[in-house]
Amino acid sequence: MDSNSSSTRLASIDILRGLVVVLMTLDHTRDFFSDSRFSPTDLDKTSVALFLTRWITHFCAPVFVFLAGTSAYLWQSRRGADAPLSRFLLERGLLLLVLTCTVEAWSWNFRADLRHIDGGVLWAIAWSMIALAGLVKLPLAWCVAFGAAMIVGHNAFDAVKPADLGGFGPLWAVLHTGDDVPFGDGWLLNPYYPLIPWIGVMAVGFGFGNLLIDNAWRTRRRLFTLGLTLLWVFLVLRFSNVYGDPKPWKSYPDPVFSVLSFINCHKYPPSLLYLLMTLGPALLILGLAEGKSAERFGVLQVFGRNPLLFYLLHLYLIHGLAVLVAAVTDGPVSAIIGGGIWVPELPQGYGYGLPVVYGIWVLVVLTLYPVCRSFEALKARKPDWPWLKYL
Repeated sequence: MDSNSSSTRLASIDILRGLVVVLMTLDHTRDFFSDSRFSPTDLDKTSVALFLTRWITHFCAPVFVFLAGTSAYLWQSRRGADAPLSRFLLERGLLLLVLTCTVEAWSWNFRADLRHIDGGVLWAIAWSMIALAGLVKLPLAWCVAFGAAMIVGHNAFDAVKPADLGGFGPLWAVLHTGDDVPFGDGWLLNPYYPLIPWIGVMAVGFGFGNLLIDNAWRTRRRLFTLGLTLLWVFLVLRFSNVYGDPKPWKSYPDPVFSVLSFINCHKYPPSLLYLLMTLGPALLILGLAEGKSAERFGVLQVFGRNPLLFYLLHLYLIHGLAVLVAAVTDGPVSAIIGGGIWVPELPQGYGYGLPVVYGIWVLVVLTLYPVCRSFEALKARKPDWPWLKYL
């Protein structure tokens, strides 16, 4: 590694990851406590506050996946070219798949029957890591070009449906459309985070790591320039309504809702415009977190250094609190045990407005901070416990 490269952990990466961890918690708190029974991004039903509460959390998944690729490159750069990166990615990807089908699955519904597998963000990260384990064998430029082509080009195939592909339909559902894949006897896969273009996002993030290790390149000006460039491309493409998102924006009598329509991009799967809209500002935040300003965000760094632990614990904490509140208020305990606000058995009108949702969100974040600090202390005391590196 060249003398101008960084061989230490980058605080700005942890700050950005910690920020989206906190935002993710808001979204999942809303999932279990909101009194709304419709999609917050349905502009015919939503309010501005509810829409923005959901929209701000759109930044989470793209940043998680992108930074997973970046962190993989930084992991290798700290250990040298001979580091077993492919093995590390493969092992971590397989671990995440196991957690997806067990620990994470139970956190959402508290049931013993795990035959319904939800392919969410952990699922997408897992398979993207497994794919990246192979892609890193290619020259870096090829790896990045593959990822960029997937991101830019996948919307050209939006019209292709699983039913059009016969026996390959289930595979296309997993890769692109996210439709349910039934296996019989109660087994069902709901891959609502399709792997295209998430694999491409991680591959491009891996290439981005090559830029970040160079201290001369990693300046606020360059990060701002790159982030603003992505946003400029988003604005041009979105305004044209020609390509990049299957859901065109439209004008409303209320100009505020016209703006909401403009930023209401398609998430499942993430469109090109969705990724430009989220990764552009993420790079701006990364620039802001560079340098001495990083010292002011110690709490976010703690969360950002322990994202998997936080992710798994926050789901159990939020769900457990929802059950407890239902029990104390004579609410629908059995329905809450079965899931969040989308459970059909949950009575209309049950739940709380945004002030309560935000209050519980803050409570969850504050509760998990000392837990993450204690886990960091454990990792420092037990560096010989190899399994800790995966958390």
